Amino acid sequence: MSPFEIKDCALLRRMSGLPPAVNLRELRERIAACSPDVLYHHFCDTQLAPSSDYPDYRNDFAIWARRRLGDQIVAERLGMIDPYVFPSMEELRQVTLDIIDERLSEAFMVPWARPGHEFYFMQAVTVVFDTGKRVTRPDELASAISLMTNGSIYFHVLEARRRNPMGVDDFSAWLQGLEGDWERYMKAIREIDVTFHTLAEVKSELVEAVGVS
Repeated sequence: MSPFEIKDCALLRRMSGLPPAVNLRELRERIAACSPDVLYHHFCDTQLAPSSDYPDYRNDFAIWARRRLGDQIVAERLGMIDPYVFPSMEELRQVTLDIIDERLSEAFMVPWARPGHEFYFMQAVTVVFDTGKRVTRPDELASAISLMTNGSIYFHVLEARRRNPMGVDDFSAWLQGLEGDWERYMKAIREIDVTFHTLAEVKSELVEAVGVS
């Protein structure tokens, strides 16, 4: 059998070229115009740099709306979005715009950020590197995962869900190719809420999932 190759990753962030947004209406305009890579970065890459102040919000738009605009309502609505359930970035974009449009129609005044607290649109390149570590048997997974960095967990679980086969983490994809019945492992992995947990929490649940007998 082919061993599981443990990879790690890091983000190289750069400005997108879009002007910063200073209020909710400008945020809506920029989201409508930004590239899919920008949208992906602010929804999905946030897991690699979670906010310690606002752990309940798992995307940059929700964090900014709560922290800089002071609009808890739109922050909660944006924060409930699971970006991984959408087949395309365009569908994710439309849902995001619909939420902001709904909030703009309700608000008497458009929320503004103070100078210095604008939203800057970024994008990132994911740099992947081989750790040199290998897992040769399923019963070694729990121990190996417990030693993985957040970058490895992000790459093998969250980032993997955007690769083919769509929606499948690397651990499940590896187990599917092995002889034997590993469905109990794969089922336990699928039940982990990877969107609304920190990477540390995801790692802990993965260790428990692949440690079931």
